[in-house]
Amino acid sequence: MALHLRPDVSTTDTEYGTVLLDGATGRYWQLNATASLALRTLLAGGTVDQAANALTEGYDVDGERARADVERLLNGMRAAKVVRG
Repeated sequence: MALHLRPDVSTTDTEYGTVLLDGATGRYWQLNATASLALRTLLAGGTVDQAANALTEGYDVDGERARADVERLLNGMRAAKVVRG
């Protein structure tokens, strides 16, 4: 199943990453550059492994740590009900 932001969640890129705003609740999240890359990869249809690979290619992080970080991000976004899928 593909991952999608809920329709009432908007994003804005900043020089530091991405800000997500939940229009229904007014809550917002600021993602750093690595979390932004991981989320963009997932939203583009990529898997957790593909998002982790994007992190290891773009940043100085090993594969195990990158995968754990992507899973933590995804679990957090799901718990906050910001994403579907």
